[in-house]
Amino acid sequence: MSSYYKDKLSADWLKRCYEIATPRVRQYLEAEIGHVLEKINVGDTVLELGCGYGRVLSRLMHKAGLVIGIDTALNSLFLGWEMLGSISNCLLFNMDAVQLGFHDRIFDLVLCIQNGISAFHVDHRDLMRESIRVTKHGGTVLFSTYSNKFWKHRLEWFQLQSNAGLLGEYDKEKTHDGVIVCKDGFTAITVQPEQFLSLTEEFDVDAKIIEVDESSLFCEIIPH
Repeated sequence: MSSYYKDKLSADWLKRCYEIATPRVRQYLEAEIGHVLEKINVGDTVLELGCGYGRVLSRLMHKAGLVIGIDTALNSLFLGWEMLGSISNCLLFNMDAVQLGFHDRIFDLVLCIQNGISAFHVDHRDLMRESIRVTKHGGTVLFSTYSNKFWKHRLEWFQLQSNAGLLGEYDKEKTHDGVIVCKDGFTAITVQPEQFLSLTEEFDVDAKIIEVDESSLFCEIIPH
């Protein structure tokens, strides 16, 4: 399924998903970025997993010292390089989030937002382990998923994307309880608070769940 974002939902197609978002979805997207910005100190080194074409990075680079984005979709990265490549404190790399090519403990903040934990279709524990590995002691790792309160708005946004031909038609029988299944093979889940906390148990970290805007659930992890 990760190939979906490489082969179809990438670059301009991915950008179009955000352009057609409803006002409520735009509020959700803005609230996520706002929450991340609150966690950044001036001069921080920040890593975004699944950066796409740099939609979020373009906002973070004005506060952070250095922002690095990684993604497996080359088409999205090419668009990002075109849009952000001339900015000295922003770097983009073609890299897998569960096999990061970075040394241990070098980032102040690592983020995987807008339900990337679902979109990557990798082992959640491996993703969390690698994210913690590259984060400084006392730094912050942020994962976000959708709040259950946002289900109606989320489903409406997916319907708009389907109508625009960006996603396949969603299967109404299989789509429920935070899980979206499209007839072309696309699937998206949500991670519940207890699942997030369970994933952190084997690591030497503090973790808590924060709801933002009644649209996002953030799992905030502080490595010891």
